[in-house]
Amino acid sequence: MHLSIDRRLLLQCAAMLGASLPFANLLGPAYADTSELVARKVFFDNPDTVNVQLSPDGQHLAYIAPVDGVNNLWLAPVADPAAGRPLTKVTDRNISTYYRWAHTNRHLVFFRERDGDENFRAVSVDISDGATVLLSPEQGVKSFLQEVSHKFPDEILLRHNARDKRYFDLFKVNVVTGASELIYENHDYITLATDSAFQLRLASRLNKEGTSEVFERRADGSWAPFMQIPIGDSSTTELLDFSADGKTLFLIDSRGRDKAALFALEMATGQSTLLAEDKDADIVRVYFDDDRRPLAAQANTDRTRWHAIDPNLTRDLVDIKRHGPGDISFVNANADRRLVSVFYERDTESGEYALLDRDKREVKKLFTQRKSLAGVALRSMQPVTIPARDGLRLNCYLTTPPEADAGPVPLVLVIHGGPYARDNWGFNSVHQWLASRGYAVLSVNYRGSTGFGKAFVTAADHEWGGKMHDDLIDAVDWAITKGIADPKRVGFFGGSYGGYSALVAATRTPEIFACIVDLFGISNLVTFMATIPPYWGPWISIWKNRLGDPDTEAGRAFLVERSPLTHIDRATRPILIAQGMRDVRVVAAESEQMVDALKQRGVPVTYITFPDEGHGFVRPQNRLAFYGVTEAFLAKHLGGRYQPVGNDFAGSSLKIETGGELIPGISG
Repeated sequence: MHLSIDRRLLLQCAAMLGASLPFANLLGPAYADTSELVARKVFFDNPDTVNVQLSPDGQHLAYIAPVDGVNNLWLAPVADPAAGRPLTKVTDRNISTYYRWAHTNRHLVFFRERDGDENFRAVSVDISDGATVLLSPEQGVKSFLQEVSHKFPDEILLRHNARDKRYFDLFKVNVVTGASELIYENHDYITLATDSAFQLRLASRLNKEGTSEVFERRADGSWAPFMQIPIGDSSTTELLDFSADGKTLFLIDSRGRDKAALFALEMATGQSTLLAEDKDADIVRVYFDDDRRPLAAQANTDRTRWHAIDPNLTRDLVDIKRHGPGDISFVNANADRRLVSVFYERDTESGEYALLDRDKREVKKLFTQRKSLAGVALRSMQPVTIPARDGLRLNCYLTTPPEADAGPVPLVLVIHGGPYARDNWGFNSVHQWLASRGYAVLSVNYRGSTGFGKAFVTAADHEWGGKMHDDLIDAVDWAITKGIADPKRVGFFGGSYGGYSALVAATRTPEIFACIVDLFGISNLVTFMATIPPYWGPWISIWKNRLGDPDTEAGRAFLVERSPLTHIDRATRPILIAQGMRDVRVVAAESEQMVDALKQRGVPVTYITFPDEGHGFVRPQNRLAFYGVTEAFLAKHLGGRYQPVGNDFAGSSLKIETGGELIPGISG
């Protein structure tokens, strides 16, 4: 299936924030304190192992791991996980960490893009000889995996937008030969839903009010109204999958309630049955078996909570928890569910992949996610609840350095993108890096963040740069009042929507912050909405109703007023701005017009760009160089420790556009 009603509505903050530089003017010793500092590479290099999946027959493990620093697909026998070997030989850019086994048990389907253009092409690889077959057009086309089913071992359903960049047609594709057959030419719908029989069942589109109108496909190919999902439920309602017989639809639904719950909906009668709920948070993820039966449902408050649906899952959870601490994720299972791949998320040590043998009730370690963390003294991530000025409760995460035990320390506010996303507990590279340099780090799930109920999401409607920003200031005030933060040494660090928030901080409340770091942030909401990628076009009614409508006089005036560029006359604090030049979500002009305006006013600004990156910095060389520059910038303005860049610029592509002389040891 693939019908997520609204999980990708606005900006998604890139998982890894970073950047790069092709030359090496090393940081001088004037600001450096290198004693016992952990190298940045420990925090920001590619992990050793990601997304460990079992083959359907339970004989093999696939996973993502680096080859000469670039992520590739690997394969290992379940009987000997240490005997892994690379399946792919990509040398230029990490492949996506998302992939799927085909039911041939011989083929894996993975995705690649070019220089951050987000046009992911699908490729299958044969595990016997490493032969690859292209499954979607080579260039300029974005593809999604729609459906994999044991009923069609050689085939998958795939969507791509080769015909019309706004809409995704549905294809049946042979993973062995690459032969493709058009199943449905899509001219209307933002999402399509299929079942395990490869039948197109449901589709949705948005009306001008932002309501999702879901239609059911009849036997004659016509469409009939099926359900409506109001805009207020759009971020908390998701159609997940059909049962194996196609008679039942499983969905996460918040309609008629605040916290989204898991339901089973009988297609013939419309009868709905509650399967799982959490009193404090939304159900956000469901673990299914290979027969499309829901086994457990996940909710996230400050930590992860699982609710067993299948009684056998209660026993499995006991066995898994007995193995060791951490927040649990089910990665996948083999077809008969005897073996289950599990991930343990931890905050003060590396995450761990393990294998549950359900027959033996044993859990064995498979892989350490980041081997370099062994022996590194990491700081605990503390969930904290902070009251907003209007009484809303904000779920936040705080990491403090050892120096915080003696009194207030410099604070860096690290704000997630989306905004319809959230921060979670666990190992966080940015938190650990900053804490190791002497900073307290605070991340805020401001209003609009997902997982805390639909009222919390809708509280952000028309509040970009308004109450959403007030939440961040309230969090800073809390940290100061608690004696954690030195009020004269507070910095801001954010990417995507978080970058927009950083620019709002620079132009609305500059007195709060000593310095600002903005990664691909929006400076002008009007120009931003005019340059969204074509495949976002069908979602525009959501933007208009939740953010502001640029097609009306009042809406345009509101967007102008909430744009950081409008209030440039208030900006005074030094700003570091980073931009991927292939970004299709927040185009380079958003950063460029901000930089030009800051320079005209004489505000200290350093602007660094990356020609081979998009909305997020994928190449580890770019991440290392970006964090090297940022570390020096923060040290200058907040007084934390930093290391010289050393070799962290090697192989990176960053260009200093302006302001290199403003950062110690860096010149442009």
